[in-house]
Amino acid sequence: MTNIASGARTRHRPDGPPAGVLATVVLALTVASAIAYILDSAFWNGVFVFASATPLGIYAATVYARLLRLGIRVPGPGISFFGGISASVLLALTGLLGFAVTRVTGMPEPLTDFVTELDFLLGGVGFATAVGLLIAGIAVPSVILRLVPRGLGWTGLVLGALGEISILAMLWSGFEVLLPIVRFLGLAWLAVVGFLLPHNRHELGTRRG
Repeated sequence: MTNIASGARTRHRPDGPPAGVLATVVLALTVASAIAYILDSAFWNGVFVFASATPLGIYAATVYARLLRLGIRVPGPGISFFGGISASVLLALTGLLGFAVTRVTGMPEPLTDFVTELDFLLGGVGFATAVGLLIAGIAVPSVILRLVPRGLGWTGLVLGALGEISILAMLWSGFEVLLPIVRFLGLAWLAVVGFLLPHNRHELGTRRG
């Protein structure tokens, strides 16, 4: 009886914030920031980008804990956690930088150009590379251990690879097309995985039948 009760308590341990909801919030804020950018509102763009940083960091920590709970003791969870926290920090810096620019007037043109380029590197190339690690770190064990549907897992591997390839945008502008692909499709993938990823080994065993 004690073992049964203990097992029940283990299966119903608090799992942290719902990962799928967190990623959905990040995606919604990212879409809002893109709309603000199109409307040439640097103020709201900075606000939305900065606001998306916190739920992304919490998502990374939540999924990392869940992967460990599933008994995964390979580098994947650590890589995903590193990538997620890095992406979160880069978003925060990008948002704060963009917001700060709206509060400064009369900046010399060379400084304006520098800030614009830095914003692109942090929130574009830097974010895509980091979120690619987050995605890949989840996708690899998901494919091997069948944590999510096979097609979804392989899609994550492709998006993770595109995220790492996007670093080449620093060398050739043609690769910049990868940045919005990784940003929007990558966040959508994280949201879906957040809802489908098993919470514990008991649930994983039940799914496998």
